[in-house]
Parts: sequence; C-alpha cells; structure tokens
Amino acid sequence: MGHITTSKTKPFKPIILSCFCMVILALSLIISLRECKAQVIIGNSSITEDCISKNTLSAIFGMRLHTWPDGTSIKVFVLQDKHPLHIKFAKRRLNIFPHQLRWCWDRLVFSGTGQAPTELSSEDEMRKKVASVPGAIGYLEGPVNDKHIKTFQIK
Repeated sequence: MGHITTSKTKPFKPIILSCFCMVILALSLIISLRECKAQVIIGNSSITEDCISKNTLSAIFGMRLHTWPDGTSIKVFVLQDKHPLHIKFAKRRLNIFPHQLRWCWDRLVFSGTGQAPTELSSEDEMRKKVASVPGAIGYLEGPVNDKHIKTFQIK
C-alpha cells in the first residue's frame, strides 16, 4: 500500500521550516549580543577626568603617560595576555595586537626606562584593585555599578 497524503498535512512543512529558521535566527542573535557586551574603561573614583582621548588611552596603556592632569600617579592594571577580554581590549580600544603591547612593555622593562602594568588574573580582581587604588585605571566588560569605580568616555 502506498503512503496516503492529504492536503491538510502539506502546509505543516513550511510552518515547521519557518519555525526552525526563526529559532536559528534568535539563537544567532543571542550569541552575537553576548559577544558584543560593552567594554568599559574604568578608573578609581578619585580620578577627576571623565573623558579620555584615544591617544591618551594608548599612552596610558603603553606606559608612556605616568600622571593624571591633577598630578596623581597613574596605576595601570591589565588582564593576562591570553585572557579573552584583554585580547578584545587591545584590538578594539588600542588598535594593537596583545603580543605587540607585551613587546612594548618588555622593551621598557629590559631597557630600564619603564615598567610593565600590573597583570591580574580575573575581572573580579580588576574590579577590586581599581576600586581600592587611587589613580588606578583598567577595563571590564559590561556596566559597572560600584561607587568606588568610574567609567570613562573615550573621545
């Protein structure tokens, strides 16, 4: 005996296919939104600056700028070289690869003309250090709700 089909079962295939496509699109949107979390530059609340230029940001993380305009020493905190947030920060905010940034820091250290930033192992440690050290600067993902930490606008 052959397979019997009725006109009532045919419309279900396009509906199922449409639902499947919508689920795939929704999942891809969720994944892309997770990847696009806002990356924020954070600083200790004692810092008087609210806005930093891209050049100033590069000078700070390149360890070429040592004091804030009010004279406070800048203390730079970064995550480990292989940390995904550090890689995104270096590429997106500083327009440099993490290994190039490391090379700059090593050159300063080995030539005796400067020092590397303090390297931290987690975002939680970054949050705690920046909140507790006057003049500190670092970076995190997502909004930061801490009265001891300010976020900088980059112009």
